Order: sequence, then structure tokens, then C-alpha cells
Amino acid sequence: MAGITNAINVGMAVQADWENREFISHISLNVHQLFDFLLQFEARTKSKLASLNEKLDTLERRLEVLEVQVRNATDKPSLFTT
Repeated sequence: MAGITNAINVGMAVQADWENREFISHISLNVHQLFDFLLQFEARTKSKLASLNEKLDTLERRLEVLEVQVRNATDKPSLFTT
């Protein structure tokens, strides 16, 4: 009887071990997928931020030009009189 009980205990231990390995495998796969997503997210975000930064630089240069034009126009009010 002890041999059967021992065999049952070993069988249950093996089954539990396989279930634990399967669980760990799922967790590992999910962590890997999350890591891949984060890498892709970082790359897309960096690209979009770089694009926005270029647009902002362009707008800042345009604003500087407009500020100079307004300053020149206000320094010479005779341009507005006819």
C-alpha cells in the first residue's frame, strides 16, 4: 500500500511540476510580448516626438521672422500712412 501511495504522490508532484512549468512559460511569454510592445512603443514615440520637434523648430523660426517684421513695421510708422 505504501508503494501505491508513494507512486500517487510522485504522480501528483509531477503533475504539479508540469502545471508550474506551464504557468511559468505563459508568464515568460507575456513578459516577452510586453517587452516587445514597449520597445515598439518607444520607437514610435521617439519618431513622433522628433517629427513634432522639427515642426516646432519651424514654427519658432517663422515666429522670429514675424517678430522682426512687426518690430520693423512699428519702428517705421510712416509705412502705414499714405
